Amino acid sequence: MSYGNKLRARIAEAGTTPLIGVYDMYSASVAAGHYDAMFVSGFGFAASHYGLPDIGFIAWPDMLAFVQRLRGAFPRHDLLVDIDDGYVDVEVACHMVRGLERIGASGVILEDQKRPRRCGHADGKQVLPLREYLDKLEAVLETRTDMLVVARTDATEEADILRRAEALAATDADVVLVDGVRSVEWIRRIREVVGRKPLLFNQIAGGKSPRLSLSELTELGVDVAIYSTPCLFAAHRAMDTALAELRLADGRLPDLEGSHGVGVGEATRLLAKNIARHQPVPAVPQGAGV
Repeated sequence: MSYGNKLRARIAEAGTTPLIGVYDMYSASVAAGHYDAMFVSGFGFAASHYGLPDIGFIAWPDMLAFVQRLRGAFPRHDLLVDIDDGYVDVEVACHMVRGLERIGASGVILEDQKRPRRCGHADGKQVLPLREYLDKLEAVLETRTDMLVVARTDATEEADILRRAEALAATDADVVLVDGVRSVEWIRRIREVVGRKPLLFNQIAGGKSPRLSLSELTELGVDVAIYSTPCLFAAHRAMDTALAELRLADGRLPDLEGSHGVGVGEATRLLAKNIARHQPVPAVPQGAGV
């Protein structure tokens, strides 16, 4: 089964499918120990790769190279990739989709923002005319072979949100995302207008959307949940705390035996798994005990 069809089939199963946002190979290595589906967040990649906010700095070759490294280390994980607005031009968007599909990305998210773009949970977002976005989306859909495509709107006006969500659901996109949804009531309203089309919800700490469990999202009819930044924000806090403590200790490293810290041995074992995933699983001899 292709990567796109594998993710498509998983989303079709009962319940809400979670995808965990990763921002570099190390965060992906940690996430892989807990979840088998990853989301390549534009927010996280802009922060990690460039040290810049999510306002349109990402260059498509950098994102393509990162996803290629991810697929190399995680051959069995679902990988959904945020390609922002397709990097402005429709030809670039299609070129990116072809490249991502060749290296094994499971799917992409294409938004309707216009430049200067913003994080989906930030103020000041502007959207393209609907027809212009639909033309870009249709070009991407015609380009993909079986990659999953999420159509995303960043509309903020209530009437426009519903109008665009309904229009996106009428396309051949596999999933619809309305980013920055502000309430449970609005999730219900969007669920109603998209009909039977799978619906995606974006969870980001400190964002505009309510914090909801997977069980609650399932009850609301949400099919997919992306967690954009749990690894990035946890790393931020942990690194800040560790360096403050190192400074207070006059540069003496903590005693790992008396703490829950990570040392070179544990880190090496974690990274070695990225090699082991490519080794065939040995067959268990018939009749052997477990």
